[in-house]
Amino acid sequence: MKSGIILCGGQSRRMGRDKGSLIIKDKPMIKYILSTLNNEIDEAIIVLNDSDRIDRYKKFIDPDDYSYDVKFVEDKIKNKGPISGILTGLENISSQYAIVFPCDSPNMTKNTIQALFNEISNEYQAIVPYHDPDNKLKTSEPLHSIYNRNIIPLIEELILKDCLHIKGIIEKIETNFVLIDNKKILKKEFENLNRPEDLKIFD
Repeated sequence: MKSGIILCGGQSRRMGRDKGSLIIKDKPMIKYILSTLNNEIDEAIIVLNDSDRIDRYKKFIDPDDYSYDVKFVEDKIKNKGPISGILTGLENISSQYAIVFPCDSPNMTKNTIQALFNEISNEYQAIVPYHDPDNKLKTSEPLHSIYNRNIIPLIEELILKDCLHIKGIIEKIETNFVLIDNKKILKKEFENLNRPEDLKIFD
């Protein structure tokens, strides 16, 4: 069984409006990644930071549009950034591993999703793409990665210590770093839409 976690808990200060529900061309941004995940996973956990946003997202996300089960959950711990979203997602998956994406990465492809899932093995707790072989950790993409749910206690410990940087997780666990080679895995897939001017890539 394969699970996915979509992080939608950010406050979108730079964009100035909620990013997941932002209409890009003809549909809300989050639907790009949800559509790409069709036939690649068995369940998706959509993590939002409050019940009002959950209600709003339920109005435009129809679970029947997807090949997998869709579950909406509220951040377990508030105002702790994406590390809390990963924790919440991992606590709600039915499988051992989940692929994690932010809602503002609409360029992600099925090829990359498949390539990352193919790297799973018992010896690793995370599968993490990276850009530069000379500095894997610094150039890694921990919000576009796969995690084993057995890291839940570590994440809880880090949050208690207010160590909220995601790379603080992957440097403490057995991580399989996968090069973003612009062949099998494309660099453009990791572009985030953070500001209004970023939307031009969809023009």
